[in-house]
Amino acid sequence: MHRITPLLVTLALLLFAAHTLRLGDLGLVAALLGCIALAWTRWAWARWTLTAVLGWGAVVWVQTGSRLVAMRLAMDAPWERLALIMAAVTLVTVAAMGCLHLPAARRRHATGAETAAVRAGAVLLTALLLGVARAKAGFPILLLDRFAPGWGWLQIAGMAWYAGWLAQAVLDPRRHRRWRPWLWAGFSALFFGQLLLGLAGWTVFLMTGTLHLPVPALILGGPLFRGEGLFMLILFLSTVVLVGPAWCSHLCYIGAWDDQASRRAGRIKGSAGRWIWLGRGATLALTVIVALGLRAAGVPGTTAVWIAAGFGLLGVGAMLALSTRMGSMIHCTTLCPMGLVGNLLGRCTPWRMAMGQGCTRCGACSRVCRYGALETADIERGRAGLSCTLCGDCVAVCRHAAMEYRCTGLSAGTARRVFIVLVISLHAAFAAVARL
Repeated sequence: MHRITPLLVTLALLLFAAHTLRLGDLGLVAALLGCIALAWTRWAWARWTLTAVLGWGAVVWVQTGSRLVAMRLAMDAPWERLALIMAAVTLVTVAAMGCLHLPAARRRHATGAETAAVRAGAVLLTALLLGVARAKAGFPILLLDRFAPGWGWLQIAGMAWYAGWLAQAVLDPRRHRRWRPWLWAGFSALFFGQLLLGLAGWTVFLMTGTLHLPVPALILGGPLFRGEGLFMLILFLSTVVLVGPAWCSHLCYIGAWDDQASRRAGRIKGSAGRWIWLGRGATLALTVIVALGLRAAGVPGTTAVWIAAGFGLLGVGAMLALSTRMGSMIHCTTLCPMGLVGNLLGRCTPWRMAMGQGCTRCGACSRVCRYGALETADIERGRAGLSCTLCGDCVAVCRHAAMEYRCTGLSAGTARRVFIVLVISLHAAFAAVARL
């Protein structure tokens, strides 16, 4: 049975690949052929990934068979043989799925069983996010589709594998703390690298062919000024629904700059204090008032862009002048209006960072928090302050394992694993569509 299962899975995937080849989706054919290799590995996560792929294939066969039989009936043509063939293919696919969960298959695919759920979750969620984005977008949203039309699923498969590997790697909180700044900075470099290539004349890197000024305040200010263009605002709000305010510590293309600037100071020398609220509250109100005022006054879009660029440069100046000296992320915690929006809306989600019973109030967490969310009063209350972005640095330095992610209905360990799957999948998906 330990050899029959991979053979049956291979047959089912080959049939699925042959069907997609008839449809001309070469990227999906390549991705499915790559999945065949997983059937012959011993990774535990591969079993769950293959189950999901075969489940998708079974749905495709049922839909295709139903459509073809309906066509034959409409033409008053023979349909029984076709129905039997499609039923047989569907049964082969379902049988392959079932065999993956027999004891022999579980013993074969046993390597890395302790992290299999996390890795498979990140692989499948990333593929789902990018697959839906590719299907729904009215233009080639994936870079590979723009350079090699029809091969987008191969990029999706690559990014899904990357997400799975990375999610497993950063399950260790200490590794997450070391890697997060560089992963975040890498995403920002990819984002702005494509922007520069677009400005240099390769408009294919701008994705839509239209330049969008990369200033976070414009996520809100842009739609208010234009009266349309809600995509980035919806994308931002969607991430808040999934991972609370973690946009500000994992996904923001500008926030990565402030993070790197703050690390130039070495240790944290102080936080923004009350300016965490006063500063961002003022810029949020200013963003709304100025955007609506410019629209009401009929100010040309070019003028509005220059005003927005000035605000963006002010933020960069704060990073260079203050974040590099204070060791705290001054731009993100005192100037960015979207950071405040993320923090406030994040309170409507179930995600929290809090201290367990083992907390000794030693203050180690406070010494690594660059968002000013773990002041003395916060530690005494036993939970991070409202400016927390769920970055997780505090989890890595707590010697008593008292600092933990919390989510309603989940244990602390499960909550962190689910969070890692969500945030890493979003990181991989955003990296794949870095220049909207």
